[in-house]
Amino acid sequence: MSNLQRHLLCIILCYFFTSLSANAEDAPKADLSLQLASVYRHDIEVKDYWVSEKLDGIRARWDGSKLLTRNGNVIHAPMWFIADFPSETLDGELWIERQRFEQTASIVLRNTPSDDWQIIRFMLFDLPAHEGNFTERLTQLQLLVEQANSPYLHLIPQGKLANKKLLLAKLDELVAQGAEGLMLHHQEAYYQDGRSASLFKLKKHQDAEAKVIAHLPGKGKYHYMLGALLVELDDGLQFKIGSGFTDLQRQNPPPVGAYITFKYYGLTARGIPRFASFLRIKPED
Repeated sequence: MSNLQRHLLCIILCYFFTSLSANAEDAPKADLSLQLASVYRHDIEVKDYWVSEKLDGIRARWDGSKLLTRNGNVIHAPMWFIADFPSETLDGELWIERQRFEQTASIVLRNTPSDDWQIIRFMLFDLPAHEGNFTERLTQLQLLVEQANSPYLHLIPQGKLANKKLLLAKLDELVAQGAEGLMLHHQEAYYQDGRSASLFKLKKHQDAEAKVIAHLPGKGKYHYMLGALLVELDDGLQFKIGSGFTDLQRQNPPPVGAYITFKYYGLTARGIPRFASFLRIKPED
């Protein structure tokens, strides 16, 4: 083999292994074993729980060197955004402010980071690797945030409420301001992978995800526009969603095959979500 051939082979091999490394970084990672909330139960002792606002952002985990989505994919944050983050594993939400989920997702889930990240905040709610209970983890989280002194790293405010009446009043107050709901975390709970019986979400409505099966035409003022979506749940149940859309969304509806998030208020006798209303397209993370 000539020197020229060796040189070319070296270039090809270097490119090959560099490509493998890049692809490995971008490929879906192993299950992060995130802790997930259960639906609020009315029989709990509210005074034993830390209560915080449920943020409508992009769930993320900081593994000490990079941000990951709940599916384990790398979030391409700018280096200046994560420069002062601690080495500890952190759970939180990438968030701008209330009712700006779509803008948050459009910034956070790009493959190329941009200056738009300046309006993003990583709002922390847990410390998965810490062995203490939730109250102890909150204390450590506050310390980490203070030590990091990063403008992009914040602890979600947590507080205590004495009873269910005050809890529901707080829910009404925040929802009226545009919040999604509340989270309740038992003060003595340890971090648990999967669905937790000590962590609850409380909202005035329920929500779920469904796959778009077809576009159904509109009538009257919605003639030549979307009238409703025919959607399908994971169990195969199909039903229509005809409300919650802006005129722009009716002109450019979620594509067939996409997944959407919708809200509803209980189930009918046939198990169909009652008063289902479109919320947003589910972003691919």
